[in-house]
Order: sequence, then structure tokens, then C-alpha cells
Amino acid sequence: MSHTVTLTRWLLNHKRTVVGLWLAVTVVAFAAVGPASKALSQQFEQPGQEGYEVNRELVDTYGNGGNVAPLVPVVTLPPGGRVDAQVTREFTVALDRVERALPGSRTTHDPAFVSDDGRTTFALVYFRSEGGTEPGQAEAKTAQSALRGVEVGGAPVRVTGLDALRGSAGEDGGGAGVVIHTLLAGFGALLVLALVFRSLLAFVPLLMAVVAIPTTFLLIWPVAVVTDVSVIVQFLVALIGLGIAIDYALLVVVRWREERQRAHVDDDEAVQRAMQHAGSAVVFSGTTVAISLMALVALPVPFLRSIGIAGLMIALVSVAVAITLLPVILATVGPRLDRRHALREERASRAWTRWAHMIVRHRVLAAVGSTAALGALVFAAATIQLGTPQAESLGQGGPARAGLEQLQDAGIGTGPLSPFEALVGASDSSAVAGELRRVEGVQSAVAVDERLVTVIPAGDGNSSAGRETLERLRAASDTTIGGQAAQSADFIDAVYGNFPLLIALISGLTFLLLARAFRSLILPLKAVALNLLSVGAAWGLLVLVFQHGWGSDLIWGIEATQAINVEMPIAVFAFLFGISMDYQVFIISRMREAYDRTGSTETAVVEGIGRTGRLVTSAALILGLAFAAFSMTPGTEAKMFALALGLGILIDATIIRGVLAPALVALFGRWNWWLPDRAARLLRVEPSPVQADAVPEPVPVPA
Repeated sequence: MSHTVTLTRWLLNHKRTVVGLWLAVTVVAFAAVGPASKALSQQFEQPGQEGYEVNRELVDTYGNGGNVAPLVPVVTLPPGGRVDAQVTREFTVALDRVERALPGSRTTHDPAFVSDDGRTTFALVYFRSEGGTEPGQAEAKTAQSALRGVEVGGAPVRVTGLDALRGSAGEDGGGAGVVIHTLLAGFGALLVLALVFRSLLAFVPLLMAVVAIPTTFLLIWPVAVVTDVSVIVQFLVALIGLGIAIDYALLVVVRWREERQRAHVDDDEAVQRAMQHAGSAVVFSGTTVAISLMALVALPVPFLRSIGIAGLMIALVSVAVAITLLPVILATVGPRLDRRHALREERASRAWTRWAHMIVRHRVLAAVGSTAALGALVFAAATIQLGTPQAESLGQGGPARAGLEQLQDAGIGTGPLSPFEALVGASDSSAVAGELRRVEGVQSAVAVDERLVTVIPAGDGNSSAGRETLERLRAASDTTIGGQAAQSADFIDAVYGNFPLLIALISGLTFLLLARAFRSLILPLKAVALNLLSVGAAWGLLVLVFQHGWGSDLIWGIEATQAINVEMPIAVFAFLFGISMDYQVFIISRMREAYDRTGSTETAVVEGIGRTGRLVTSAALILGLAFAAFSMTPGTEAKMFALALGLGILIDATIIRGVLAPALVALFGRWNWWLPDRAARLLRVEPSPVQADAVPEPVPVPA
């Protein structure tokens, strides 16, 4: 705490230097946004796993395929028609057009790729992916163009596939979309800030975001040059950076207002007092966000690690701006921007003070009711199925969807969209194909050449049933299995094999940090437990809305996905655990401050909620608006991430921080503040022995 005050005093003594440095950094940072975005990548490697190694060998040998799902040209003949030699010749000519349009591609077609009624046939086209922000989607559009107007047996040829379906849904990497969505989120944030401050001071938190976002891009740029950084980072930096930077600034500015009016001190002293309390809370909050993002950085998965690194930078830059530039802004132009509000007393929220009184009076009912509601969502989360969302949810129209429906109507299903590829050793590939054809869950297996066998599963290769089929295939012969679905299954093993241990590590580090911040053992234990409950509730929302389709079709026109993207739960955990801990730090810090002054737990609860309820709700609403803007980006995965974080943050700020957390503090009474001597010495803070609660101070409801 003293370090924060010392830093603030130095900053206020060097105002021009601080502003000049940040101005120079911001100018350079804005110039770096474009190059940094171009340096981002969509292609990532996952060495060490069988699927990855086989896919790399496939690409080295054939120049295509690997961890890219094939395109699937499909044709359904009119009633009465059957796939015969003439139809096969016409289909082969059509496939030649695709190969010419996609140089370096490899086509697999076999008599086994015909429906039971003999009217529908398909082929697999493995292409050389050029990467970029839309891997596979550009090639799908090229293939569709090559077959536009082409008929086989009197029927059109459709091109479907996972990437073709994503392309029909309009997924893209961003570009101007990032700017548009950020502007929409920024406008929404400005409206919320205007309601909170009712003065020109509303522009100050937004200004902090304007500095923090490009500065984060500036730091990401060299990282993206050295190693792969996901293209999704540009959305995270812009939208999460907007929310976090505003949240931290909001906390400091609100406290600065209180200090100015409470003690009638000069501007510099008000800033120092605000930074002593709110500034320290921001530092602790940013540190907890950074710790939670270790869950991504520590994983042996380059894609998630790059997102974790970017998230770390978002949090740390936002903290740096809030504790260095913001104090100088408040001490110089802050009073003039807030002149209209200066004559009004900065009071606790009347509505939130009344709410806190009610929670204290009905603490048991509040705790039981809120736990039951959250428990229902956690129960839903327990039914989560990891995998690529089913094909039906990826595209709702166009030729790709028509081709998919032809496969389904013919009884072939979605297996051709996610086939497995088996590399044969010394064995005869035809014999291996016959052996794999007998494996449960396999629809067909075809020897492509002497080294390669293509296996079509009976269902979606990315589903849980598909992963079981993959295990049986790997156990059935000495072949090694690759393909997009195989590498996805290996990804799940790599990510979630030690995930429980990683959660325990993150939770333990966060507990130690908060124990020092709150000078308590019980408060940080509850904070970690409530944060895990918040994450579980967000996972439950994902399952209900997307996996089971409760509202996804109504809101976005997306059918039930039957599965949640494998990277989604851990990404949601890393971001939501840290962001929601911000609110816990804001509220509990204020409660601790009130308890140290009064010795009354009930007074601490009422004052803490009364002073921070509006702040936390506003901060959550701003982040919620940012993720609402993010949900407007095309693509099912983006909508999943936006819903889980957006609604997860709102649930955390209302049900958990507004009901359950204060109810539990009221229930635990004096034990909330317990920190024995031995633990205090280890944490290097003052002990906090258990003592009887003082008589609650009357906390009046503001007029």
C-alpha cells in the first residue's frame, strides 16, 4: 500500500514527464495496430501427439490434408437414378475441375462412397491450406465456384464440409469488424459512464482504454513476429481491453470523488488517498487476472498459450495505465471535468444500501436461494460434451448446407466431413482397410494407395462417439491415425489431462494473494470458491444455450451444437476467473476497510455493498456490452465465448457479488476476519485475531 502512495507522489511531481511519455507511447502504439494485426496467425502446431505427427507426415508426403478437414463434393440423383459407370465418369470430370481450381489438392472417391439407395455419392477433396484468417473457407468458395452450374446425372454438385459450412455462416478474422465492434462497445460504455458520473468525467475511463488498447497491440507485435499468436487476440485486446481498462479506471475515479468531498483536501492529496485504497485494489485485481491466465500460458498448447499471453498483456497494461497516467489526469484536468458534479455529495447508493440491509436481515434465505440457482447451472455444466460443434450449427443456408442435407437424407450422415486417415506401415493397405472396416463405428474404409487408408466414421468424428471410434481404430492395428478429428481428440487429452491440477494451482496462488490483501483466511477461501462457482455457472450457460440449443436458434439462428469447442471451457475459466475476482477485490476491500474502522461485520457488509454495488454493476454492464458486441462477430465459436463471458460476468456481479457473497459474509460474522499470528507472519501482514463483533453502526439509507 505504501508503495502505491510513493509511486503516486513521484508521478504527481513529474506530471509533464508522465503525460509526455504516455502520449509518445500511444502515438507509436496506434501506428503498430495494423502491423500487429497482420502478424497474427491462424495456424498452430501441437507437436508430440500422434494426430499431429501423422498430419505433419501427410502434409510432407502429399502436400495437403493433415489438420484440415476435407471438402466434400456431393451429388444426389433425381428419383429413379442410380450411381453407375456413366455417373461416375461425369463425377470424375467434375472433380477434375476442383483439382484444377485447387492446385496441389488430392481427391478420394470410391464405390464405397455411395448411399444404400444408390442415388447419392460423394468424394473427399484434401487441399493445401494457405493459412490466413480464414483457413479452408477460401478454398471452399473456390471449389464451389468451380462446380457452379455443373451437373452430374442431371443433378447439381454441392460442395460441403466443415470449412464450407463455416464460410456459409460468414465467419471471418475481423479487419474492419474489430473496429466496428469496438466502437459499438465503446459507445455503450460511454452511456453507462455518463449515467454513473453525470459529468464530463465520464470520458476519463474511456480515455484510459484508448491508451491501453493500442499499447497492448504494440507489445503483442514483437511476440507475434517471434511466435504464432492467434488472430482471435485482436478481438480480445480490443473488447476485453476496453472493459478491463474502463473497470480499473472506474474504481479509481469513483474513490477519488469520494476523497475530494469527504476531507476537502487539495487535488493531489485526494489522488494519493484514492490510490492508497483503490489503486492498491487495482494492482491486486490485475495480479489475480494475470495468475488466472497462467492456466492458458502454462498449457502445452500454442494456440491457447498465445491467447493467455495476450490476456496477460491486456491486464498488465490496463493496470499500468490506471496507476500511472490516471492519477496525473485526475490531479490536473479531473476537477474541471467534474465541476458540474462537485457541489453534490458523493454518497453510497440508496438502492444498494437498502438491498444490503435486506440481505443481512435474510442472510440464510439469500444464501440458500442464490446457491440453488447457481447449482442448477453447475449441474448443467456437468453434462458438457467437448468437441467441434455439429455441422448443422455451423451453416444455416447455401450450397454447403444443401450438400450436408443431401448426405443426411441419403443416410450417409456427417462422417465424411471428419474422416480419419491411417498411415500404413509394412502391411498391405487393402488388408488394413478391410480390417479397419470391421471396427465398430466405421462406415467405410478405403485404401488410397499403398501407404494410406481413409476411414469414414459412422457419425461425426469430432463427437464423443467419434473419439471412441478413434480409440478402437488405434487399438485395432499397428497403423497411426491422423486427420482433423484425430488431432482434435489429442488436443482434448493435452489440454484437459492435467486441467484439475492446474485449477488447483491457480486457486492456491490466488488464495495466498488474497489472504495477504484481505488479512484473512476465510475471505480468500470464499472468494476462490465463489469464483469457481461463477465459472461453473458460465459453463452451464454454454451447455444450455449452445449444446442443448435453449435460445441459440431464436437469438442467432444456430441449432443445438451437441458439443462445446474443446478450447472454450478452459478459455472461459482463465478469463472469467480473473475478471470476476476483480469485483470480489473491489467489494471485500471496502468491507475490510469498514470493518477495521467499526469492528462490525454487518456494518461492513452494508457499507461495502452500498459503496460498491453501483460501481460493480456498472463495470459488469460495460464488460457485458463489450461481449455483446463480440457476439455480433460471425461464427458459432465467437458467440459461445461472448455469451459465456458476458452473461457469466453479469451473473457474477449480481447473483454472486450482490446476493451470495454478502450473505455468506453476514453468516460467518467475526470469523470472516480471522488471521492467526503464524499465518500473518508467513504473509508478512498484521494478524487479525477473532474478536466479538461490535454493535452494528447505523448505516442510514441516503436520501
